[in-house]
Amino acid sequence: MSAAGKDDDDIPAAASALPSHAAEARDALGNVCFYLHFAVMIYIVLGWAVPLRGALLFYEFFLPAVAIQWQFNKNSCVLNNVEEGAWLLTLATNVLGYPFKAWHIDVFTYFVLVVLWCAGLSHLLWW
Repeated sequence: MSAAGKDDDDIPAAASALPSHAAEARDALGNVCFYLHFAVMIYIVLGWAVPLRGALLFYEFFLPAVAIQWQFNKNSCVLNNVEEGAWLLTLATNVLGYPFKAWHIDVFTYFVLVVLWCAGLSHLLWW
C-alpha cells in the first residue's frame, strides 16, 4: 500500500512519465530521462529530413536499433526502465485525453518507425 491508502498496483506506472510541477517534483534523473526521451522522439520524427549523408546513414541504423531494443525489452524503451514509466503512453494519454492501451502505442510506434525509416532511406538514396 502507498501512503495515500491505495494499492500500488492501482497506480499506473505511466503516471511518472511527464515532468511534474506539483509539490512532489521529479528528481533530476526523472527530468533528464523525460527530456532525453523528448529529444530522441524529435530526432526519430525529423531525422529523415537531415541533408547530411552521414546523419542519414546513422538514422537508417538508429531506427532499427530502437525497434530491436524495444523487442528485447518487452516493447519498452530502456529509459523507461530507468524512470519506471511508460513515457509515450502517458504523453499520448495526457495530450489527447484518450485512455490508450499499451498495444495501441506499440502498433502506432512500430508503424511510425517503418514509415520514417522508409522516408530516411528514400532521402538517402534519391536526394
